[in-house]
Amino acid sequence: MIQKFDAIIIGTGQAGPSLAGRLTEAGQTVAVIERKLVGGTCVNTGCMPTKALVASAYAAHLARRGADYGVTIGGDISIDMKRVKQRSHQVTLNARNNNETWLRGMQRCTFIEGHARLESPNTVRIGDQTITAPKIFLNVGGRAAIPDFPGIDEVPYLTNTSIVMLEHVPEHLVVVGGSYIGLEFAQIFRRFGAEVTVVEKGPRLVSREDEDVSDAVRKILEAEGITVRTGAECIRFRPHENGIAVGVNCTEGDPEVIGSDVLLAVGRRPNTDDLGLDKAGVETDERGYIKVDDDLATNVEGIWALGDCNGRGAFTHTAYNDFEIVAANLLDGENRKVSERILGYALYIDPPFGRVGLTEKQARDSGKNILVGTRPMSRVGRAIEKGETQGFMKIIADADTRKILGASILGTGGDEAIHGVLDMMNAGAPYDALRWAVPIHPTVSELWPTLILSMRQP
Repeated sequence: MIQKFDAIIIGTGQAGPSLAGRLTEAGQTVAVIERKLVGGTCVNTGCMPTKALVASAYAAHLARRGADYGVTIGGDISIDMKRVKQRSHQVTLNARNNNETWLRGMQRCTFIEGHARLESPNTVRIGDQTITAPKIFLNVGGRAAIPDFPGIDEVPYLTNTSIVMLEHVPEHLVVVGGSYIGLEFAQIFRRFGAEVTVVEKGPRLVSREDEDVSDAVRKILEAEGITVRTGAECIRFRPHENGIAVGVNCTEGDPEVIGSDVLLAVGRRPNTDDLGLDKAGVETDERGYIKVDDDLATNVEGIWALGDCNGRGAFTHTAYNDFEIVAANLLDGENRKVSERILGYALYIDPPFGRVGLTEKQARDSGKNILVGTRPMSRVGRAIEKGETQGFMKIIADADTRKILGASILGTGGDEAIHGVLDMMNAGAPYDALRWAVPIHPTVSELWPTLILSMRQP
């Protein structure tokens, strides 16, 4: 017997449960399917456990710096990795249980555990069970990409999923990949006491950012004793008597790095390869991401894709915004578009990096008449008082329209202070709104007026 619903949601990341809540409140019957852990990447292997680890690592770092603040701590600082992991994992468990309790108690919602596969544009099979609905929402997320590096099948390796479960500090962690995930874990485990080497194939770290950001991030990490090897064109692996040999470069420097543990952090791939998309006729691109239009609809009527699997944003907040767009259009009579989204995000090293809108390079390449203002964090009272003056702030504006095009903060509180600019951009306000603001002292945000006044044509 085929059970009928008004809507089927596959996956319980940031978009799925919230969409189920809106649909059921509107009187619709909804089936929510999850094959593994409720909450998706953010709750289980991403934002929540990693930021809990970041907090523990920061506590260790601050304890070691106690004397800088006139605080004396007797003896060496030690790390109880089992307790660190337990604390991080409890954060995950609490969030996962809350989400699952919410779904199971939701009126008109049927929660189904199992691996869902599309049988047609409106039919889904979960094991021996078949269900149908005129609307299907795919929120299946992604996982770590494992490139076909030479020797990768001959050695053990960690991903973001397994490294958050470690109960020991690696002697020497080799992080392959110099972007957001890799750099966060590199600093975390360096602060826990591991020797850390970051191996990046490209010429610089966080290559999607401006060069001044990449350079500053590298200096911050190297100042903590992290070794960075960029231009690693010969990444390869082989077992070694002392752990794992990672091939780094064919032309200069030591050709290999010997590590006790290896973390692969070289990108993500969508969980779409075993979803039965072909049976429903849903199109994907060459990387497996589901193709969607500006409303997040696929090429098949009645099927939408939200979150990481659609390739339109790789962050928890973009997945949640996908839900908001779909719900607004289907239930509220609105006409919201993904292309209207102003993207902001953060890199949670310490100090953190917050960014919104265009980079300086992107703004230059756009052909616009731009203004750029920069200031070092050593000019920010809050940073000086905290003894955390690394990094800088930058803002980019259109000289003709006076609209803000983008901004970056690499510095203490940058992940929070960037929201002042994000709000201005969403409101369509000119940069004068920041210039004439009266910010609280001492905060990171108080530098915005001065930063606006410093803007010049590059």
